[in-house]
Amino acid sequence: MEGRFHYYEGYDMKEVTFPQRVMFELGIETLFVSNASGGMNPEFQIGDLMIITDHINFFPEHPLRGKNFPTGPRFPDMHEPYDLKLVALADSIAEEKGIRVMHGVYVGVSGPTFETPAEYKMYHRLGGDAVGMSTVPEVIVARHCGIKVFGMSIITDLGLEDQPVEVSHEEVQIAANKAQPLMTEIMREMIRRS
Repeated sequence: MEGRFHYYEGYDMKEVTFPQRVMFELGIETLFVSNASGGMNPEFQIGDLMIITDHINFFPEHPLRGKNFPTGPRFPDMHEPYDLKLVALADSIAEEKGIRVMHGVYVGVSGPTFETPAEYKMYHRLGGDAVGMSTVPEVIVARHCGIKVFGMSIITDLGLEDQPVEVSHEEVQIAANKAQPLMTEIMREMIRRS
């Protein structure tokens, strides 16, 4: 897919996650997701690639709310939302190619505003390393369908405690465009080896 439906654009969660339902019906077994996100981990730099190891769902609507789809159980297990074997493969490829990758927890929020300094601080203290306005609903539905997931964030701006930084959408796009070829290189090699 190129792009996605964002909750902040006015779509409901059924619409946001409809592509994952279609992917399941098409027999897709593995989903790769990527996003641009604000880094909250003080070890991060703008342009870093963060392999997502877990997430925190701060969306006001849950994508599985309502009648259960027969693609999975009413209460799906989420102990491993991001496939550990795929994470290990990505780490190995990044090391081979000399590409800096970080690991972290992605916080999914509704947007469309960027975070306030207090919100960055709260999300980081709750265990988040990066925050963005997508990914989590898609991953939840993919896992409900039994689809394995690998996720990567491009750190496009920083919201570190005690270092508030003003950010614009244009700056986010510039940082994402610079880091995207490295992310693509890792993902292409992962697909080749899978």
